[in-house]
Amino acid sequence: MKKEIIGTSEAPGAIGPYSQALKIESSGMMFCSGQIALDPQTMEMVGTDAASQTHQIMKNLTAVLKQAGLTLENVVKATVFLKNMDDFVKVNEAYADYFTEIKPARAAVEVSALPRNALVEIEAIACY
Repeated sequence: MKKEIIGTSEAPGAIGPYSQALKIESSGMMFCSGQIALDPQTMEMVGTDAASQTHQIMKNLTAVLKQAGLTLENVVKATVFLKNMDDFVKVNEAYADYFTEIKPARAAVEVSALPRNALVEIEAIACY
């Protein structure tokens, strides 16, 4: 199995021992690490509410996919981690701006905390 590390300066660098994404050639799949709403240049949190953080997350995820020659249309599964399930509707509204026709399968779960006190984190699996 050949694994290719995908990384771009257009998305925040890893803040731990992981890659932004791994592309698995033999399977036609790419696994994107969870993104939080960090500005890729400053590494500072963008947005103080879940909706604005979701928009930044989707920009970051788009940049990682683009580095591998993919788009959000290649995403087949996403997992949304919420610090507070009360933000579910606002996150859905922001998320819907990015997936229009065929929406990926998705799970959304509440967690007790996220890195850097983020309100939202999203990870994705894409196929090509």
